[in-house]
Amino acid sequence: MTEHRIFRTSFASIYPLYVAKAERKGRTRDEVDEVLCWLTGYDRADLEAAVADGVDLATFFERAPAMNPNATLITGVVCGIRVEEIEDPLMQRIRRMDKLVDELARGKRMASVLRA
Repeated sequence: MTEHRIFRTSFASIYPLYVAKAERKGRTRDEVDEVLCWLTGYDRADLEAAVADGVDLATFFERAPAMNPNATLITGVVCGIRVEEIEDPLMQRIRRMDKLVDELARGKRMASVLRA
C-alpha cells in the first residue's frame, strides 16, 4: 500500500493555516500552541523548531515527546471520516490534531478541547 501524501507535507506549511483559522474565529496563536503541545508533548520552543526545520508530519509525530493518553477521547468527523475509526496510526494522529484545531476555532472552551 502506498503512503498517503499528507505524511510528507511539512508541518511548517500546516501550522500557519491552523493559526490563521483560529485567529479568524477570535482565538490566538498561544491557544493553538497550547492545543498542539497538549496533544504531542512538545513545548513551544520545540514547536517553533519543528516549523523552522521544515519537518514533515510523519517526522513531527515520530519525534513527539509523548502523545497525550487522553488523545483517544478525541472523536468525531474530520473530512467525512470518523477519527476513532481511522486504522493508520499516523493518519489518526494527524486527524486528531485537525479535530482539536477545529474545536478551538469553533469556540469550544479550552478545558473541553483539552478533554479536561
